[in-house]
Amino acid sequence: MRLFFALLPDFNTRDRLSMAASNLRLSGPARRLLPESYHVTLAFVGEVPESDISRYREIGASLRVPQCVIELDACEYWSSSQAVVLAARENPLALMTPTDRLRAAVAAHVPRGADKIWRAHATLARKVTQAPVLAAMSVTWASRAFALMRSATGGGEAVYTVVDSWSLLYEA
Repeated sequence: MRLFFALLPDFNTRDRLSMAASNLRLSGPARRLLPESYHVTLAFVGEVPESDISRYREIGASLRVPQCVIELDACEYWSSSQAVVLAARENPLALMTPTDRLRAAVAAHVPRGADKIWRAHATLARKVTQAPVLAAMSVTWASRAFALMRSATGGGEAVYTVVDSWSLLYEA
């Protein structure tokens, strides 16, 4: 099974992301993501046997992640992945240490070589073969929980399922 850790949006954030995506002028095979697919990946695990799922649940449960706000304020076309994303110009400092720890814990079990530098973003559209004209847009994402997610592809569309989730910590 294919796993990853992610922040999931609340309903208001999901609606704002959906509105932002609806303003994209896309052509060809490009398609907007379904609102229930929006997430911010914290760490990608990859393909693992189902018997290893408890290991990743333990990693998630052991992590202390504070609540934070992510300002997704840069609409960008990523040609290498043929995606339009709403990204953070600056990652929230509150997420940097927990995300680094999470990625290190995952890498200890699934070594894949050098991972990309993490940058908070939510994908709005995939299979975008030509850069669209992108309007300025911004969505504030208030995080309250993170999840271990399963990704399954069927019919060309990725379907994400929550395997387990944990509340983010309120730190005054």
